Amino acid sequence: MDTLSFKTVSANKATVNKEWVVVDATGLSLGRLGSKVAKLLRGKYKPNFTPHVDCGDNVIVINADKVVLTGKKWDDREYKRYTGYPGGQRIISPRELYAKGSDRLVRKVVRGMLPKNKLGDSIINNLYIYGGAEHKHEAQQPKLIDINTLK
Repeated sequence: MDTLSFKTVSANKATVNKEWVVVDATGLSLGRLGSKVAKLLRGKYKPNFTPHVDCGDNVIVINADKVVLTGKKWDDREYKRYTGYPGGQRIISPRELYAKGSDRLVRKVVRGMLPKNKLGDSIINNLYIYGGAEHKHEAQQPKLIDINTLK
C-alpha cells in the first residue's frame, strides 16, 4: 500500500457536524450519566473527533431531578471550592447542592469530567439541564437517545 494516500483529517469549526440530543436521566446513576454526557459534549462518539476542537453535540438532559446516588453518597460525598480568601474553603454535599436545584448537581458532575481550560469552558455551554420532562428546544428537533447503549 502507498502510505502517502492516507491523510489524517482534523475537524475544525467549519466542518463540525453538531446535532441536538435529548438524554432522559430517570433512574440513572449520577456518575455514569455524567461521564456519558461529557463524552457526548466532547464529541468522543464521533469518527471525526479532534481533541482541540468543540466537535460534540448539544445535549439536553431531562428529568435531572430523578437521578440516583447509591448508598450514603447523598451525605458523605463532598464537593469543595475555594473563594480565594484565607479560610475560604467551602464544602457542600450533593443533597445541599440538589436542594438548590437538580440542574446544579448534574452540571457540577459533568463539568468535572471536561477539560479544565478554555475548551472545557465553551463545551459546558452546550449542556442544557431541566428538572422535569419539558424543555424549550423543540425547534431544534433533538433526537432522543438511550444513554445505556453508549459505551
